[in-house]
Amino acid sequence: MGISTLNKIKAFGSELFDSVLGAEQPKVYYDPQGKIKDVLDKLPQLKQKYRPTPWLSNNHVHLLYFDIIRKKTIKLEYDSIDQLTMKDGGVTAIAWYGYNLPKTTPTVVIMHTITGTPESMRELVKDLHHYTGWRIALCLRRGHAGLPMPVPQISLFGSTSDLKEQLTHIQNLFPESDLYAVGSSAGTGLLVRYLGEQGTDTPFKAAFAMCPGYNTEIGFKNVHPFYSKMMTKKLFKYFIHPYQSTWNQISSLEKVLATTSLEEFEKEYFEMAGFQDYQSYCQAINPIYVFENVKIPLMILNAEDDPVCSIKNLEPYKETIRQMSNIAVVTTKKGSHCGFYEGWKSTSWAAKLMSNYFMVDHKQ
Repeated sequence: MGISTLNKIKAFGSELFDSVLGAEQPKVYYDPQGKIKDVLDKLPQLKQKYRPTPWLSNNHVHLLYFDIIRKKTIKLEYDSIDQLTMKDGGVTAIAWYGYNLPKTTPTVVIMHTITGTPESMRELVKDLHHYTGWRIALCLRRGHAGLPMPVPQISLFGSTSDLKEQLTHIQNLFPESDLYAVGSSAGTGLLVRYLGEQGTDTPFKAAFAMCPGYNTEIGFKNVHPFYSKMMTKKLFKYFIHPYQSTWNQISSLEKVLATTSLEEFEKEYFEMAGFQDYQSYCQAINPIYVFENVKIPLMILNAEDDPVCSIKNLEPYKETIRQMSNIAVVTTKKGSHCGFYEGWKSTSWAAKLMSNYFMVDHKQ
């Protein structure tokens, strides 16, 4: 048997294995005449197949591995956690990693997931620091990680005014550090809302949104029922039960506690977020109303098999994105929700992409 025949058999075997795994080259939606093309051209990762870890090609197994096993096994000690008092007396915090790096080292600011804590975000913090060598600032929202709640207010997607106060704190500490931003899952809502409200008036040089749900008013409709139910119970566990005395003055508390899905929860909890009704809450929180005003480079990543932030949510915005010179949406066939593990050691393909994207931008 000749070498060329062997190579053909090998190539066929490899193709077959890839098709079973769902390994494919990522799709990228962007304006080919846009500014972001220069960055995309310098990211070889986008020109190669994303191959999910072989035993994680099922999206539910992938997600459970990310959500349960990885979160328990990744070890990381934060340098410090600053508790911040907001202008209205509410409490947020910033968890630091790489705090003592030189003052001019860039800083990646992370906006966490729907129930994010310093522990649950350790993997992303560790990976981004590992690939970039930069400082990491994890911005914790009100009521997360057991923070005191002197003001009865929480938000699933966070508050841009709180974020601005957190960024002022970061800039006061590290005025010479270039800032980059990452939003993960629900944190993308806060990131994109902030970027859209601010336009060019932001210290961020570039941003990355991992697994967004796009329009927050319909995104929860498409969450797989199992995860929707499970995450709603988590919201009660972390944000309502520990703060019973805080919420007693909220008239809609019983309605909120009667909800069994994320979609129902979001429609009922607006008073806890500090709004009179659902409509005014949406106008202030939904990133889609200001999306077209995002002016800095923004890369967005979604997996087609994500059972939480469904790929269906992207559909209405594809054309808009193709006409924005500073935005690129990357989609992979596999990856589940925020996992994107590759190789036998199951390392994060997404964290590597974020890091390379930021480092390319930083060199420009």
